[in-house]
Amino acid sequence: MRIAVLSDIHSNLVALDAILTRIGAVDAIWHLGDVVGYGPDPDGVVARLATVGAVGVRGNHDAAAIGGPEIEWFNPEARAAIEWTRDRIGHDTRDWLAALPERRQIDEFDLVHGSQREPLREYVTSLRIARECLALIATPHGLHGHTHIPLAFVESDGGIAVTLTDDGSSLDLAGHRTFLNPGSVGQPRDGDPDASCLLLDTDLGSATWARVPYDIGAVQAAMHAAKLPRRLADRLSLGL
Repeated sequence: MRIAVLSDIHSNLVALDAILTRIGAVDAIWHLGDVVGYGPDPDGVVARLATVGAVGVRGNHDAAAIGGPEIEWFNPEARAAIEWTRDRIGHDTRDWLAALPERRQIDEFDLVHGSQREPLREYVTSLRIARECLALIATPHGLHGHTHIPLAFVESDGGIAVTLTDDGSSLDLAGHRTFLNPGSVGQPRDGDPDASCLLLDTDLGSATWARVPYDIGAVQAAMHAAKLPRRLADRLSLGL
């Protein structure tokens, strides 16, 4: 099977469509949460994911968008964007977000937004945290988002190592336990503004990262028109 793994789309339909065009036909699409928040098109993103049959988990922005207390963790700009989102999303979007679980296991993969300990809150940013999360899953591989940084934690021979990835980076999954982050579709924060995703090939036992350029200016214009916080739009150009 060929599976596209997406995370942190953040209401950026232009970036999502660029990713979907790049990956072409796949057997499944999995998402790791934060489908909404920050960006200008929450209903459009959810409708597109529903159309392509994507399955996944809830992120902290998704939970906050449907009224959850997670909004209390947000900085003023993120909070303003979520308040804007709450006021505008339709019933179908609310229902779709509300149906997302915080954690999901599919075959050999354990899907979560943040971490297995704190699915909506913890950032996996160190070898220690990655090791502790791998200890909490029964599957060989974990998938997570939340940090907006594409990377791979690989456990082998009792040790664990981390590798940052870029376009075309590939990893052989055989013989290893891994904890993989596809990076962000809609608001990358690794210094590369191109949308990021991960492609799994379960027949070959491989994971490959891809970066896809998209029309950032169009998204920024839509955010300005919606009067979303300017910094959230400006940072798209920098990938920060």
